[in-house]
Amino acid sequence: MNHRPVLYVIGLFLTALAKFMLIPVIYDLLTDDSGIWEFLAAAGVTLVTGAALTINFKPDTFNMKPRQVFVLTTLCWIAVSSFAALPFWFKLSVSYTDAFFETMSGITTTGSTVLTGLDYMDHSVLLWRSLLQWFGGIGFIVMAVAVLPFLKVGGMRLFQSESSDWSEKALPRSGSIAKRIILVYLIMTVLCAYLYYLGGMNGFEAINHSMSTVSTGGYSTSDASMGNFRSPFIIWTSTFFMILASLPFVLFVRGMRGEIDCLYKDTQVQAFIGFLVCVWLVLGTWLCFHSQYSFFESLTLVSFNTTSTVTTTGYAYGDYSLWGAFANIAFFFLLFVGGCSGSTAGGIKIFRFQIGSKLLHIQLKQLVHPRACFVQTYNGQQISSEILRSLIGFTFFFILLIALISLLLALCGLDPITSVTGATTAVTNVGPGLGDIIGPAGNFSSLHDAAKWILSAGMLLGRLEVITVLVLFTPAFWKG
Repeated sequence: MNHRPVLYVIGLFLTALAKFMLIPVIYDLLTDDSGIWEFLAAAGVTLVTGAALTINFKPDTFNMKPRQVFVLTTLCWIAVSSFAALPFWFKLSVSYTDAFFETMSGITTTGSTVLTGLDYMDHSVLLWRSLLQWFGGIGFIVMAVAVLPFLKVGGMRLFQSESSDWSEKALPRSGSIAKRIILVYLIMTVLCAYLYYLGGMNGFEAINHSMSTVSTGGYSTSDASMGNFRSPFIIWTSTFFMILASLPFVLFVRGMRGEIDCLYKDTQVQAFIGFLVCVWLVLGTWLCFHSQYSFFESLTLVSFNTTSTVTTTGYAYGDYSLWGAFANIAFFFLLFVGGCSGSTAGGIKIFRFQIGSKLLHIQLKQLVHPRACFVQTYNGQQISSEILRSLIGFTFFFILLIALISLLLALCGLDPITSVTGATTAVTNVGPGLGDIIGPAGNFSSLHDAAKWILSAGMLLGRLEVITVLVLFTPAFWKG
């Protein structure tokens, strides 16, 4: 396999990363904040490494094959996370393990954190955390729209489009779609920040929270997360934008072209919104009858926290782990759901649950009518056996990965609840787990270094749809 294109593209990413590290520097210079040297040093190291790769490994002809794209996808996320951790390592009194964990959590938009004292932390660090999530969110949208369908990973072939075609003729058109997606992402971020500002956040808080909301990342500028803001307007604004960010961005692009009805006619969107509303009503009613909250207060608390969990954002508004056994079990299962394909959200994704329910329905009908032939369709498309194999393989390895990470965390000395929910929240990219240690009122700072590296690997595997990484460990991949 020719690795020159892979190393060259990684060099381009690192060069771009070095430039983005200057954003906190500019902020520090404009606000006379605490210092710029750590970010400058990190940017220098990253720039030199990126430049060395682009100069030494520039290919004569640029032609990426599927195996090279598999390698590139995984190595890019690892390389960017490794260098993006340098500002945390240089500026804060944390180990490189903690710096890498925080960075991997940010870039994968997981939102798990090892940092405390956020309310009094250097603003440049808080800005860098939010930027990591914002870039990670748009990076995953592009990957989900263009890379995963091309690689036939996890049933994503269902969403094959011109942006998923890597032929020379289709690349210009793919670039046009990518630009429109970025434009939608920018508009959504600006609008969210403006509404946060109207709701009572200051400018810095509004910008940071808008970036982590639209990316469904969940990093906050306060240890109390969204609990620091008691405004119902802010909470409902956040809920609304978390939902928007969990819808397929390609549909927003189609809406810009004049196909206004494509969003509410999409099967995946209908199922996602319907599921959220049902969860809100059931848990909201239950909380109203089992607490001192009014129905509106219960609905606000439930809608925000369940949306934050389902969309894998990871914001917290109060400690829902104190709501009782029923709520705890419900939130545990909500960790798996995720948003729509082609959004910033993680998790299993709604479309896989829809196809699974269709398969079950057809299987039951097949038992009653053994000789009948049933055509399996989704969103007007026929589901091929190739897509079904890919989808079943993804789901199997997704659950197996959570089980394996749970066992490894238990070996690190963690209790069963922390081990299972920690593994689940890492692989699904949600953020907080359950229990006293990593629940919505806690964080991951007290975990052993080995547990943090295991969880970092889980975040990466979950974000890249598991199989994208696992295929690199098969001998057949490297033959030929």
